Amino acid sequence: MESTGPSSERKAAKAKSSTILKKIGRKDLKLDDYEETIAGEIIHPDDIDVQFTDIGGLEPIVNSLRETIIYPLLYPTLFTTSSTLLGAPKGVLLYGPPGCGKTMLAKALAKESGATFINIAVSALANKWYGESNKLVAGLFSLARKVQPSIIFIDEIDSFLKERSRGDHEVTGMMKAEFMTLWDGLLSASDRILVLGATNRPGDIDSAILRRMPKRFAIGLPNLEQRLKILTLMLKDTALESDFQLLLLARRTEGLSGSDLKEICRNAAMMPVREHLRETGGDRETLEKGRLEGFKLRPLTLDDFFVSDAATTPLPVPAADRSRIDDFDPNADLD
Repeated sequence: MESTGPSSERKAAKAKSSTILKKIGRKDLKLDDYEETIAGEIIHPDDIDVQFTDIGGLEPIVNSLRETIIYPLLYPTLFTTSSTLLGAPKGVLLYGPPGCGKTMLAKALAKESGATFINIAVSALANKWYGESNKLVAGLFSLARKVQPSIIFIDEIDSFLKERSRGDHEVTGMMKAEFMTLWDGLLSASDRILVLGATNRPGDIDSAILRRMPKRFAIGLPNLEQRLKILTLMLKDTALESDFQLLLLARRTEGLSGSDLKEICRNAAMMPVREHLRETGGDRETLEKGRLEGFKLRPLTLDDFFVSDAATTPLPVPAADRSRIDDFDPNADLD
């Protein structure tokens, strides 16, 4: 008979965690069942294809992340030699509208910090068996301590650690309490563990969680200069017409996020491909010849970026979500 219950779930994750630990050079690390389950959420830097140089327009935030997070995690003695006040914060929050680069920043931070990056999802901690979720949370922090320096990343952190209420399920409330207790109470000054959260609804996060995230970075919609840098990065390997006005494109895309800019660039890049397909009628012999000899597509023009395509038309951020971001005071819960 096939086994059921927590043990079967742990067995399913054991092989994955063993592979990951070997890849990060920690194959001899002794883990319990819960730590093995969480170890399956570790991401190796080689599996991340984003670096800080791939992120345009956020240089001040990137520099601050280097100075306040990466260097203290990697070189703790440099920051503790002169004062006990120096060191990496225990929590960092990235917040702003969707598509503005929060997750990209987290990936780049994992890539360049050299720290063990644990990309934890709520589903990895949730368990239908009573008490198992709390043990998984404890396993998360004990694993982070064993593989430190480490970063625990929680995307859409508001969905997991939102404001507590009487309507919370008992298991959810216990899991939140366990998370906060371990985060705040059991991490010693020598532990190099950072909890990194990202959200587009900062106002929904529990105030007790915000207190534990003293470093907060607002990542808003890009301005003209930032859009120009983003577009320059996105189009650096794309053939453009000789008199292409990149600055004009940046001006005409006001109000779009980085994700929106990527979509209009992707849609524009498809225009010469579509034209070629229509000219050839999709003839396989012609397409195969082009594959062997190299397709000759025309360079992009400015008009390509503004061709109507309902499939990739960016949707505005709902007013309710926008107000949650605009009205959020990053210093309100530091008192």
